[in-house]
Amino acid sequence: MKTLRVFGLLLVLLVAGVAAGIAVGGTYLPLEDILRALSHPQERDISGVLLWEVRLPRLLMAMVIGSGLAGCGVVLQAILRNPLAEPYTLGVSGGGALGAVIALILGLSGLPMVALCFGGCCLSMLLVLGLAALKGFSNTMLILSGVILSFLFSSVMMLVLALSSARDVHASVMWLMGNLGASQGLDIKLMVFGVLPLLAVPAAMARDLNILSLGDEQAGHLGMDVNWTKAALLIVAALVTGMCVAVSGIISFIGLVIPHTMRRLVGPDHHVLVPASLIGGATLLVLSDTLAQALIRPLELPVGVVTGILGGVFFLGLLLRQGEVA
Repeated sequence: MKTLRVFGLLLVLLVAGVAAGIAVGGTYLPLEDILRALSHPQERDISGVLLWEVRLPRLLMAMVIGSGLAGCGVVLQAILRNPLAEPYTLGVSGGGALGAVIALILGLSGLPMVALCFGGCCLSMLLVLGLAALKGFSNTMLILSGVILSFLFSSVMMLVLALSSARDVHASVMWLMGNLGASQGLDIKLMVFGVLPLLAVPAAMARDLNILSLGDEQAGHLGMDVNWTKAALLIVAALVTGMCVAVSGIISFIGLVIPHTMRRLVGPDHHVLVPASLIGGATLLVLSDTLAQALIRPLELPVGVVTGILGGVFFLGLLLRQGEVA
């Protein structure tokens, strides 16, 4: 019964977030214009264009990216048995950020930029998996490889920025803080046809995630091919993270806060935890993006700034609460 109440609350919050995103946005629209545009989608006046070509695609992007990051967080926390693991633990974001910065410095946008960013993510993923394979995909090697490669890619990125113009540096920094405002048809297709099918994998492998969370030795005793299962799940998580980073930049804390919260609300069983985290991630990013657009309108905050502040406050409160209990 508690689980049903949690899912019901999550769905209510998601619907409320979508409604707020439609009503608020970055530009003020009268409520009657919004209702008319929703009821007459064929009319393409200013309200119709803003609603159907800007706000609704942006909300769809936020839902898919939020779900993707939260789902990857659940997978990595189960594999690494580390509650602080998140989608960027394996250094995927470092490779993607380097690729995106190079694209911005070269004046590339659209498909070339997405391709370079995603290529950087894939390169980082392959290097981490290759290094971890040398030690039998041990959790320690996975984490260390990701941390080392993150530092390496970040250092190279800093070198590129140091040699770039102030304008390119500003554009790169704004992208690195996360932004859903530049949604294009290509980005939406990548999210819908790339990320959504991959998110079905952790949901289908919930039993395997439950077993992996017991530890590699116990999983092996239960007949699981631990290395193959971990490699398959890590590749899926890295691909999803890479696609999200490629179209939105680095949006922090979604993949860390949501699995933490959902685990407390619905328990550790991944048959329930995975779908709850997917809905929770979508809800949090939709609400955060709406807040980012509304706080200093007509200007807009990077959504990564909002999620970073919310995540920091969340974990600070959690730390203080645990200190009181101790």
